[in-house]
Amino acid sequence: QVQLVESGGGLVQAGDSLRLSCAVSGRTATMYGVGWFRQAPRKEREFVGCIRWNGSSAYYADPRRSTISRDTAKNTVLLQMDRVIPEDTAVYYCAALEGQWRWNYRDSDAYNYWGQGTQVTVSS
Repeated sequence: QVQLVESGGGLVQAGDSLRLSCAVSGRTATMYGVGWFRQAPRKEREFVGCIRWNGSSAYYADPRRSTISRDTAKNTVLLQMDRVIPEDTAVYYCAALEGQWRWNYRDSDAYNYWGQGTQVTVSS
């Protein structure tokens, strides 16, 4: 089992940066990646980005604004999104890829474990 806990959500002003953290614990030795997704009201969950667990590569839906990194010492994965807009308002989730790397990492079905989510609201 892998446990993930997101933190850092809240109210963000449009144009500022949002910074979220995903604390990972449990059977991390079998992990291959951590992804970030978001879900706005009445919309489907969408891919934001992911990082390989060894930190070698990261992949983004919007590489101009997003950065994902891993803090190895703290076993956390960080998401920074710059120049946020009201349309970035959503519940943000982190999720774990376990067992093997999957090239369908943009698909939420590829992930084995999910955090509970953290609300981000961008005010204009």
